[in-house]
Amino acid sequence: MIDASFAQLEPTSGTKAACAALGRSRATLYRHRRGPLLGPRRPHPVPANALSAGEHDSILATLHEQRFVDRAPAQIWATLLDEGSYLGSESTMYRVLRSHGEVRERRAIASHPPRTIPELVAAEPNRVRSYDSTHLRGPARGVWFYLFVMLDIFSRYSPGHAEEGDAVRDWIDSIVPLAGPRKPGSLDIHADNGSPMISNPVSVLLAGLRIGKSHSRPHVSNDNPYSEAGFKTLKYCPSFPARFGSIEDARSFCADFFDFYNHEHRHSGIGLHTPASVHFGTASQIRAGRAMVLANAYAAHPNRFVNGTPTPPQLPGPAWINKPKEEPAQIIR
Repeated sequence: MIDASFAQLEPTSGTKAACAALGRSRATLYRHRRGPLLGPRRPHPVPANALSAGEHDSILATLHEQRFVDRAPAQIWATLLDEGSYLGSESTMYRVLRSHGEVRERRAIASHPPRTIPELVAAEPNRVRSYDSTHLRGPARGVWFYLFVMLDIFSRYSPGHAEEGDAVRDWIDSIVPLAGPRKPGSLDIHADNGSPMISNPVSVLLAGLRIGKSHSRPHVSNDNPYSEAGFKTLKYCPSFPARFGSIEDARSFCADFFDFYNHEHRHSGIGLHTPASVHFGTASQIRAGRAMVLANAYAAHPNRFVNGTPTPPQLPGPAWINKPKEEPAQIIR
């Protein structure tokens, strides 16, 4: 229909007006009328003002002179002008260099090897712990306190935390046994690349305790999501102050918060159980009690539950830091 309308409109109004009226592209129209181009492209004519071969070689030779090899074309151009010589514009010099593959980054740019993506999985407590630090505002501008927190990624349970002034190595050594027994070599601790996390005393301690360690990639916050989410829960707490009056004030607040977090906070990521109930194995019993309460509520008023007997949230499954990619199944012929 558009082609028929265009054929009627073009003789009277012209190609440009007909294309504008019907929304057709003139370039596409001309290309279709010209048909496919077969064979090599026609060479472009040499511009009348193009450099001759001798001028091209002269500019290249000048740029290769010992006094100019470490200078930019703009400086070379200005120096030649001061000497009363003009071989070509700055852009011409760049064009000559580009034609010989001599325009590139000349500085020694550091290249970093690709970082290994940390892939950790915890199907039960005491398998993987996430360790990170955050800042707490002090009593005056520019005064900060460091808060170090350890979390079990399966249960979200925090076996311990420390504020500025405590030795990180001694703190880790003291909280490793707090979350229950474990098999040697069965625990991994994941952290970012902060100096307390990669320090030699901490590395020696973890090796001595037969604890595996992994680190986040630089500038990739998703490599430590559990600690980041835990810090958000802390700082969005209604009672979290704008500033702490002293290090003792910070310690008192954090002690109360993490006691609440472990034993009273119903975490949405673990079926609305408390981290302590999941960590110490009472979550299944609590879920059974919840199911009984919901069943009694359904029996009393079944008409209020259009989808049948309600069920409590499921117990948490495996927790991941960068879920490992599944290997494609091999077909045995």
